[in-house]
Amino acid sequence: MNAEQISVFLENTPGRLVEVTRIFEAGRINIRALSLADTSDFGILRLIVSDNEAAKRLLKQNGFTVRITEVVAVEVEDKPGGLHRILEALAEARVNVEYMYAFVRQSGQNAIMIFRFDDSLRASDVLHARGMRVVDGKDLYAM
Repeated sequence: MNAEQISVFLENTPGRLVEVTRIFEAGRINIRALSLADTSDFGILRLIVSDNEAAKRLLKQNGFTVRITEVVAVEVEDKPGGLHRILEALAEARVNVEYMYAFVRQSGQNAIMIFRFDDSLRASDVLHARGMRVVDGKDLYAM
């Protein structure tokens, strides 16, 4: 099973981001990974959290626009060329990477890359066929 991320649309104003973390603290939702992209008017906060459904419900109750998106989590070897091997396999299969971000569980261990693809099923199949570890959503949320 692929993973899901929470996407939160935020006005680019002081204090808006702290509202999200306050909601998560009160709801006992742990953030596993995040990415924040912004423009002059708004930002998109992408999160891997311990409980997607609770996070979505709490954010919506507090007036945030929220979307759940399918992503693929891939373990990346912690050595030169680790990411290159993944991207090379995807390019050869003509799978487009829309965006990606990473997190490390512990120094010296492999990283986890979070990918959004134009075709998640095909990307997962390509990566599996090349012997790369695609991390199940349940395992990702528990990291």
